[in-house]
Amino acid sequence: MAIAIAKGGFGYDLRIDVIIQPEGNRLPQLFIADMDSTMIGQECIDELGDMAGVGEQVAAITERAMQGELDFAGSLKERLALLEGLPVETISRLLDERIVPNPGAERLVRTLKAKGVRCVLVSGGFTAFADVVGGWLGFNRVVANKLGVEGNRLTGTVDGDIVDRTTKANVLREEMAALGEGTSLAIGDGANDLDMLDAASLGIAYRAKPAVAAAADARLDHHPLDSILWALGIPKADWA
Repeated sequence: MAIAIAKGGFGYDLRIDVIIQPEGNRLPQLFIADMDSTMIGQECIDELGDMAGVGEQVAAITERAMQGELDFAGSLKERLALLEGLPVETISRLLDERIVPNPGAERLVRTLKAKGVRCVLVSGGFTAFADVVGGWLGFNRVVANKLGVEGNRLTGTVDGDIVDRTTKANVLREEMAALGEGTSLAIGDGANDLDMLDAASLGIAYRAKPAVAAAADARLDHHPLDSILWALGIPKADWA
């Protein structure tokens, strides 16, 4: 992979994403994607923090976790504790008002599904959001954390094991083992995605943190998500 940013002769910046792959069939058997700041443009926990009146505090922790400066599980517990008591209906409100897929997300997933690719959304976020987003975009499977709820309010904890970077990579390996053979494509933006990107046949960093961009096989810094379909050799006439 190479990423090229060239300076035009008239002073314009030409921003180009270049993903170099071998000739022949490039279609993966598995597409596995992060959700927050990858398939959608928001960090759901930051939006919950904003609704709880602790937005800046939560967002600061999220940024450090995504940069790889903090342990993900510990930082998630710290952020969730700040959300204790928030009404559950806040989630529906956020889904209606703030949560928006990134450009090209639905077209990417639905085109890959039409080509027989299994599509899995795996998130360090929450099923309350991920199940809905997965439905919007057409994913076959969704894996995420379950928010603790009691009396229609958040308990400030996770119900069950935390989905972290190890979980994400394990889901990829589990899916590939079930498929039996073939290649995998993974995409993500933060440190929590590093193991998943490394385990994939092709790991793409999307608008990613510097450490993730440096480690990934390829980068998508400028173009929408569906531009990946060009890299996979799928003609635009076949896009969903």
